[in-house]
Amino acid sequence: MDIAKTTNAKALAVWQKLILAAAVIVIIGVIYQQSNQAGVSVSRSNIIVATLKQGALDITVTGYGELKSAQQQLLTAKSAATVKAILLKPGAIVSSDSVIVQLANPELDQQLQSAEQELNKLNANLRQTKLNNTRELLNERSHVAQSYAAYENAKLKLKAEEALVKQGIVSTLNYQRSVLDEQQLSQQLAIAKQRAEQLKEVHKEAQSIQLEQIKQQQGIVVMSQTKLTDLSIKAGINGVLQRLPVELGQSVNAGQEIALIGSVDNLIALIQVPQNQVDDIRLGQVAQVDTRRGIVDARVTRISPVIVNNTVEVELALPKILPENVRPQLSVDANIIVAKLTNVTFIERPANVKPYTEVALYQLNPISGDASLVKVKFGRLAGRYIEVLGGVAADQQLIISDLANLTQTNQTIHIN
Repeated sequence: MDIAKTTNAKALAVWQKLILAAAVIVIIGVIYQQSNQAGVSVSRSNIIVATLKQGALDITVTGYGELKSAQQQLLTAKSAATVKAILLKPGAIVSSDSVIVQLANPELDQQLQSAEQELNKLNANLRQTKLNNTRELLNERSHVAQSYAAYENAKLKLKAEEALVKQGIVSTLNYQRSVLDEQQLSQQLAIAKQRAEQLKEVHKEAQSIQLEQIKQQQGIVVMSQTKLTDLSIKAGINGVLQRLPVELGQSVNAGQEIALIGSVDNLIALIQVPQNQVDDIRLGQVAQVDTRRGIVDARVTRISPVIVNNTVEVELALPKILPENVRPQLSVDANIIVAKLTNVTFIERPANVKPYTEVALYQLNPISGDASLVKVKFGRLAGRYIEVLGGVAADQQLIISDLANLTQTNQTIHIN
């Protein structure tokens, strides 16, 4: 009997200890929860506090991109050649006459020499033809002169016999022969003159044909000279050498890219804008471009109809005068002003807050030093600011730091 009582007493003691331990755990949990509810403190230096403002607000669409030359010149090889020398490298400032790359092609030298030799031959043939024509024309003129002399002599003879035939000194038969001779010599003189004129026309046409051949050959020579000149790749415009995709000794084909030149005094900004925000952008809207060297006013001049990676390209025209060292391919950010709001409440954009959402944020009580959760309704985004539609009023302060780890469990926190 004594052994049974002792066993029951021990079992009862174990259950009492378990119940007591569970009670202690519950009490500790309650105390810890209450301490979390009212005793969480945050250092003022670890948070960002912003004050709600009332007034005008510019609604902007933010994008990123880079500067591009408004005027670009693509330089290509005019004929097959080899890169003989690279005189300038990307980034170099160039003028229109700057030689960037020197190409070489021995065949073009040979073509020019052959074309010049053929031209010299044609010129020599023309000179020989002119000499031959002059000789032929002199011979023909001599024949005309002889015919003219014979005709004049026949005329004199006929005139003399005309008086003598009346006196019976010259027979009528001889006189008729003289008349016939005078007529024949007159016809021969006319034919000789006609031949001389036709010979001049023949010579003129022959020389014209040779001159046309010379003109064609001169064109071939000029073309060959141009091909040789084009082996010196010049910039063509004032600007900066942006791209040079060739190497020393490389063989290039006709039409292959040699270099890309871009203007430096006429730039545009190509900005990538999120697809869901581009509908608010219109041509002519004002923008501000951050070049990292200053803020530059700009204007929307083009909106691409193509969507790439959920973004749309927007082109901004920049002024002629830009901050120093601003040049093509410089990375920039831009804020495009799509609307101007008046008499609205706004605040610096809190961490992780999106437009048209309702978020719980801590509102600061400057008297007690505590901050309590309030539901804040947000509207449109305006760069680093966001419109406040409800939940708080102007001049009140909100903690805009990311305190998501506290908002889930603490209605109120203490700022020290």
